[in-house]
Amino acid sequence: MLYRFSVTLPLAVCLFLCAGAAYAQLGANAARTGTVVVLDVVVSGDDDVQTLIDAGYLITSVSGDHATLFATLDEMAQLLSDGYIVTEIGEDGTGPAPTPGAKGLGVYHDYAALTAELQAYAAAHPDIARLTSLGQSVQGRELWAIKITDNPDTEEDEPEFKYVSTMHGNEFVGVEMCLYFIDRLLTDYGTDARITDLVDSTELWIVPLMNPDGREIPQRLNANGFDLNRSFPEFPVDYMDTAFDGEPLGEDGRPPEVQHIMRWTADNSFVLSANFHTGALVVNYPYDHEVGIPSGSEAVSPDDLLFQDLSLRYSLANPSMVVSTDPPDTVNGIVNGSDWFAVADGMQDWNYRYAACNEVTIELSSTFIPAEGSLPTFWAENEESMLSYVEGAQIGIRGIVTDATTGDPVWAKVTVQGNPQPVFTDRDVGDYHRLLLPGTYTITVYSYWYEPMEIEGVVVGAGDATRVDVELVALPLAAASPWGHAALAMLVCAMALFTRRFGTQ
Repeated sequence: MLYRFSVTLPLAVCLFLCAGAAYAQLGANAARTGTVVVLDVVVSGDDDVQTLIDAGYLITSVSGDHATLFATLDEMAQLLSDGYIVTEIGEDGTGPAPTPGAKGLGVYHDYAALTAELQAYAAAHPDIARLTSLGQSVQGRELWAIKITDNPDTEEDEPEFKYVSTMHGNEFVGVEMCLYFIDRLLTDYGTDARITDLVDSTELWIVPLMNPDGREIPQRLNANGFDLNRSFPEFPVDYMDTAFDGEPLGEDGRPPEVQHIMRWTADNSFVLSANFHTGALVVNYPYDHEVGIPSGSEAVSPDDLLFQDLSLRYSLANPSMVVSTDPPDTVNGIVNGSDWFAVADGMQDWNYRYAACNEVTIELSSTFIPAEGSLPTFWAENEESMLSYVEGAQIGIRGIVTDATTGDPVWAKVTVQGNPQPVFTDRDVGDYHRLLLPGTYTITVYSYWYEPMEIEGVVVGAGDATRVDVELVALPLAAASPWGHAALAMLVCAMALFTRRFGTQ
């Protein structure tokens, strides 16, 4: 449990003296090295929270008139100098360490024990599981990802899903929920009809530990002092368009753990995802941040109602979460990210805006590191939620987009009339999965060197997705010669670059 004490008088004097020197605020996405303390700061409403955000402080939670910050000693000094009431409630990197070599479920695993568990699961279930490393952390630890599906070496017409946990090394619970979930999928496949159907119809990926260096210390930040959930590209500062529109990935210069997740996401066609944290008890959905929308106000995405539905799939099945008041703005266990507090450079908004993957952030516990003995209870409360949320990947409209002449899969963009948010087909198979609530829709399927196709009156029900396969006809230039596709593609790229450089009128 976190401990609480006020700043001591000698330390306060030292901090005030430090604050007398010239001070430049780091920024929420900057590296914080040296001693990093966890602070409770009294705030007077959303405007005060926005002031702290604008000043570059790393806010990690807001509850009523209190904000939790992770700060260097210089930042703490500046807060005191500015007249804030500040209480130190801990120090990053001083949490309890797991028992080395822990095995089985219901215990906290360190990196080595987690690695051994994942390797054992993959070895025991070679027919449906593949373990791979997405790359290495700052200190050379692997970012393990396990893929679970009925044909793990074959790209199929099915939605791709991912759970990612513990971007913050001091948030342990998600690692263990992922292990429980992996165990349920692998051990019950072939005997439990629901699990078998889920594995057969979905390509499931689980990354239990995104910040292995931070987990070993344990601390929130990575080994270079970066908050990984403040280190993704930010719209519209770092990018303006989607992956389909030719916007560069922009991973260079970011923490290695973030680079690996970005490349992995770009190499796949994820439809739905979630990332696990602790520090509150809520499902937080996009947007976390929208330019011009102040912290404490809703930043509404084009799929706001869909995100609420997906979030409720998780929260309504969790008896503690659905009645949670942490944060206070929670209703039925869900909250709009910006309405809680604004977070720029976060992972979920980047997934949605850039990669067209619907992602939410799930806070599993108001306590960062609850007692190990409570893990079975956490699983009992999250098991159905984790399953129900994955099943949300099967709703809406789905299909395969192919070339009308060759039958080859086409990389295409699919849009819904009245909604600017696109989805993209998978390059390998040509399948798309547009999550939608029940209703009647008009969709448009577009690719650079094909005639766009509009399909009206697509009825979506409350069950599995409505199937709409599409054959696109190549434009005359593309069909005229073997070089047609390349020539048209070059023309379109040149036009796009011209528009990005000089704008439109």
